Amino acid sequence: MSRAMIVRLLCAAFFSAGAASAQVADLVDRDSFRVCADPANKPLSVEDGSGFENRIAVLLAERLGVPLHYTWFPQVTGFVRNTLGAGKCDVVIGFAQGDDLVLNTNHYYTSTHVLVTRADSDLAAIDSLSDPRLKGHRIGVVVGAPATTHIARAGLMKDAEPYALMVDRRVENPAGQMLEDVRSGKTDAAVLWGPIGGPLAKGDPTLKVTPLLKDEGPPRLFYRITMGVRAGEDNWKRELNSLIRRNQSDIDAILRDAGVPILDDYGKALKPAG
Repeated sequence: MSRAMIVRLLCAAFFSAGAASAQVADLVDRDSFRVCADPANKPLSVEDGSGFENRIAVLLAERLGVPLHYTWFPQVTGFVRNTLGAGKCDVVIGFAQGDDLVLNTNHYYTSTHVLVTRADSDLAAIDSLSDPRLKGHRIGVVVGAPATTHIARAGLMKDAEPYALMVDRRVENPAGQMLEDVRSGKTDAAVLWGPIGGPLAKGDPTLKVTPLLKDEGPPRLFYRITMGVRAGEDNWKRELNSLIRRNQSDIDAILRDAGVPILDDYGKALKPAG
């Protein structure tokens, strides 16, 4: 192949890539803030707008000066492909940093798993899954979640009560059932992702929520949460990064009001308010 032919092919590839990038960028609707969300993922996103991710979406749409528009789809296998990937929306409000299904924005909060017990229980003072006082107690755990490895390492799996991870929350509510089982005494404690367990237990004086800060990985129990956009939409990602940075204090206020445990970036301590 001649050098001229190679140059022509490289140029063609360059301009084709540029055109493809432009087409990707054009998928973002600048006239509305289009969000993909699960309609029944309480307390994060709910079709009636009561979830804390709904409130964050309202805040950002207001700051952008455009109306908020939702595409609802259960957060099961195929969620990203059928929403963001299909061009029906432009952002997922909550996505763990490093998830390769999406292009991540900068993270806007860090949280961890929590241990939920009855407030009057002897287990209420426990702040680590390695605490020997948990042995022999029935502990609710989400199958496949990072906490299961820690529970197995501590020798607690034989007494664990399993709950499903990937479900259609329009018909099943494993997190709500986990807390109800703690209340009723069917289980003695439950380990949940903090942004789920914290808000669901908030305002219930019979329950105690303790962030798990002492259990080191692998796997780690804390995660940085970002917003997710389509691969290649770098300008949109940068715009959202700027929006997050300018409104971080208001986002923090929404999370705290909901009962989400917010940590420092290293997952070692609760983030100071203010």
